[in-house]
Amino acid sequence: MAEKLDEMDRRILRALQIESSRSQRALAEDVGLSQNALWRRLKALETSGVIKGYTARLDREAAGASLVVFSMVKTRRHSADWLRSFRAHLESIPEVVSLYRISGDFDYMLKIVTHDIAGFDRVYQRVTEKLELEAVTSYFAMEAMIEDRPIPL
Repeated sequence: MAEKLDEMDRRILRALQIESSRSQRALAEDVGLSQNALWRRLKALETSGVIKGYTARLDREAAGASLVVFSMVKTRRHSADWLRSFRAHLESIPEVVSLYRISGDFDYMLKIVTHDIAGFDRVYQRVTEKLELEAVTSYFAMEAMIEDRPIPL
């Protein structure tokens, strides 16, 4: 769909990434469309999967989830079945907010958000309890210098 996005779609998406809770009337005004035309474009963007949903961005500190940890995972197993099990297991752990398959010395990178070191230890125990992993190395974020920026369009 990315190659089919026109400039109006990009304007809508940029505006939504900044503030998705505004009314359709206000959004239509901001991007220069009628409400009906905006609604049709939003539905098309949702149907095509470009818009996956609407959420609120939270301040981690204010919500009490101030610890961010990046855990790097190396495994000897790479079968499709193992990967499905690994992914399903990590999806069951709410503190694992992102999971990436990566290249380099490690195979996967997890972004874990929790309240404190004890919370991270509980997550670590859950991550390592069911699956055979070769190595897990974790890095504790000291400061979020840039976080949750809009996707450039």
